[in-house]
Amino acid sequence: MAFAPSTLSLARPRSLAQALDLIAEDSTLTPIAGCTDVYVGLHFGTVTNRRFVDLWNLKELRGITVKDGVLQIGALTTYSQIINSKLVAKRVSMLVAAAREIGGAQIQNRGTLGGNIANASPAGDTLPVLAAADARIVLRSKTGTRKVPFSEFYTGYRRSVRRGDELITAVEIPPVDGRQWWRKVGTRRAQAISKIMIAAIRGARVRIAYGSVAPTVVLAANAAAVLSRGGAVADARAALAKDIAPIDDVRSTGAYRAAIAANLLEEFWTRTA
Repeated sequence: MAFAPSTLSLARPRSLAQALDLIAEDSTLTPIAGCTDVYVGLHFGTVTNRRFVDLWNLKELRGITVKDGVLQIGALTTYSQIINSKLVAKRVSMLVAAAREIGGAQIQNRGTLGGNIANASPAGDTLPVLAAADARIVLRSKTGTRKVPFSEFYTGYRRSVRRGDELITAVEIPPVDGRQWWRKVGTRRAQAISKIMIAAIRGARVRIAYGSVAPTVVLAANAAAVLSRGGAVADARAALAKDIAPIDDVRSTGAYRAAIAANLLEEFWTRTA
């Protein structure tokens, strides 16, 4: 164990307003909920902060609703709740598919959508779905609320535009027009970090997003543009090289990821024909 529990401090606000007061006073506090990533980081020494604010009991951050045609998912909504939601299944079926392959039952019961976003890993399973679906991240501070397009949320590897005095409170997903497709490639279908993921929509506008092929989740804009204008899959595969920049790491090689990314692109286009 890389840390002593006695060195940790934990605040447990009873309301969202109280939580926002706490981080307004001290923006170095790290928000936690399901803790499925934070505890691992503490154990291996990659999380160095020792002061946390526990959001798990804040009911204001839970729930799945539709308002004015937009699907709204609270930040503390767990993967299990997403899997069992008829609203999500009807509107964003690829998000259900992604949630089903995140860890095992224990992780699905504790891990949250907001936590996956905040963790900012390019291997986050739900993130390509949110990118392809043109989601918006709702950020709230003591002084107000702002909504950030998902495509503008990340600024680099494990970095985002969220300020220290802000919490992710919800995700908004507009109606998805087209056939949805999601696929994860890893050592196992679940309980393994992804080697590569793809989420894609085939409609009037083609949208394709990848995980684990760049410092952040990326939209394959060049490849999607080729397919949107009726181009050949071979040309889209060639254009994909401009969209992604996979690297070698302990889980895979950059060359493998590049090859699989192109194969997944073709599989998406074939299966949604």
